[in-house]
Amino acid sequence: MMKEVTSSFYAYLSRLRWIKRWGLKRNAHDENVMEHSWEVSVIAHTLALIRNRYYGGNVDANAIATAALYHDITEVITGDLPTPIKYHSEEISTAYKQIEKQAEVELLALLPVELQADFQVLIHHDKMPAEHVRIIKAADKISAYLKCQTELKAGNSEFETAAEQLALIIGASDQPEVAFFMKAFAPSCGLTLDGLMKTY
Repeated sequence: MMKEVTSSFYAYLSRLRWIKRWGLKRNAHDENVMEHSWEVSVIAHTLALIRNRYYGGNVDANAIATAALYHDITEVITGDLPTPIKYHSEEISTAYKQIEKQAEVELLALLPVELQADFQVLIHHDKMPAEHVRIIKAADKISAYLKCQTELKAGNSEFETAAEQLALIIGASDQPEVAFFMKAFAPSCGLTLDGLMKTY
């Protein structure tokens, strides 16, 4: 008879909906970590497929999408540290990385032992294939850029500098799938529903 298993892992995950992003800025539209994680996941999945179909890649798009869903899981413990603070100094960046790693350890320990190996490659970033990490990071930047565009469209100038910086980072990417995505998919994200309907 299998022993009864209890875990608070998903109780923690469910609280990602209460973790707000972009905490130092005035937001026209609030964004939480749970919805951001979904968006990064679908963008990363698409980037991986573009890499495979157009540029001779051989990455596991489904594994990348799954890992992307968990890419900010530690923020349920640490909260969302805004980018200007996270990279304000080398000391802060180093300290925050250590905090993230400890949070990864603690979250993994919440799982039943039999499942920990399966989740380790999703929760511990240093256990993921390097190419998966690169694609997820690119998707994270694209998601942030699209958020900035949404805010600017709503008349919120708070996001002007962030949008400019992200555009430069994305534009300088050496990942061809990123340029493909930005040309093929990003422009229509600024359309209204009526505008989208007209594209059929």
